Amino acid sequence: MEIVVRAKNTKVEPRVQEITRDKLGKVTRFGLDVQRVEVDFSEIRNPRVHDCELCEVTVHLKRHFVKAHAASTDQLAALDLTIDKVEHQVSRLKERKVDRMHRPRRKKLAPLPALEEWEEPAPESSNGDGHAEIIKTKQFTAKPMTVDEAAMQMDLLGHAFYLFQDAASGHASVLYRRRDGHLGLIEAVG
Repeated sequence: MEIVVRAKNTKVEPRVQEITRDKLGKVTRFGLDVQRVEVDFSEIRNPRVHDCELCEVTVHLKRHFVKAHAASTDQLAALDLTIDKVEHQVSRLKERKVDRMHRPRRKKLAPLPALEEWEEPAPESSNGDGHAEIIKTKQFTAKPMTVDEAAMQMDLLGHAFYLFQDAASGHASVLYRRRDGHLGLIEAVG
């Protein structure tokens, strides 16, 4: 298992790096295939923010990844809070895998809504000419996975939608949470 400790806008002492590696080495006790752990320490430079030390941990597993962050007054306290969140998410992932092996298969997802049911949200911010601005861009590698695995990953991350490559069709797909609590699936075709 590879553990990478990085710093942004701050300095991480060697003692803190050693403690970080020791504590995150225990994540493997859940029996999951942990391949890489990334730890990012940063400092929020705002005098109004009391908890200015931020710690973000990303755990790369064989088919999933778990991400958590927390802020506190010092780096070790932020690390402890983040590790608690990561351990909780990893234990939930393991429980789901065990439950899935011992439970009968679930029903298929609810059918997609008709195009008339979709509403386009109004832009919250604009650049003066009435068009919304793109304020953040992300790129990531979409791993082939089933719809059930994508649903589990979306729930672990706490997101309202999840973009993935469908293992069965090879096409890009988006899984999203509907207002009624069910899931919807959008598949790119052609």
